[in-house]
Amino acid sequence: MEDMKRQTVVLSLIERLNLYGSWCGETHIQKSLYFLQEMLGVPTGYEFILYKHGPFSFDLKDELGVMRANMIIEIQSKPYPYGPSLIPGEAAERLKELYPKTTKEYGRQIDFAAKKLAGFRVAELERLATALFVTLEEDMDKSAQARAKRIIELKPHIKINEALKAVGEVNSLMTEVEKEFHFKKPVIKNP
Repeated sequence: MEDMKRQTVVLSLIERLNLYGSWCGETHIQKSLYFLQEMLGVPTGYEFILYKHGPFSFDLKDELGVMRANMIIEIQSKPYPYGPSLIPGEAAERLKELYPKTTKEYGRQIDFAAKKLAGFRVAELERLATALFVTLEEDMDKSAQARAKRIIELKPHIKINEALKAVGEVNSLMTEVEKEFHFKKPVIKNP
């Protein structure tokens, strides 16, 4: 996907997350985009690695910086102890006007991801995204218990009950995606 179309997807996700009440900080964007790309098949092409707080894309971080520089998005300060939120900027409408087909083509997936993930806090998103990462990278057919143990190996600060809950939530989301979008299984990059 070319850069401007990818930015249109990111902008649409930010708008939808805000619409559904998300804090919409950078972590929310990172984790939601990971789900959008890896579970819902939107081909943004960001490379995600497992990092401090779960899957993270340095390319997406750079892209958000470019979008800020081009006034497609802007930072909205929040009172202490909360960090800033990302919101559409002055040039947001112009970008959407240039790429209406992109917004329409991926609109259902963007709306689904935003609706399902908007209410989660950062720590919950870390657990969910890590559960999806483990499910995709390890073996989708492994038991919930085995995947939860792997999450704890990767992220020792996560408790077993939290890891099991995250795996269960990812399983539920995958089932919903399969029914809603008729995907058999999410695309796996490295089988």
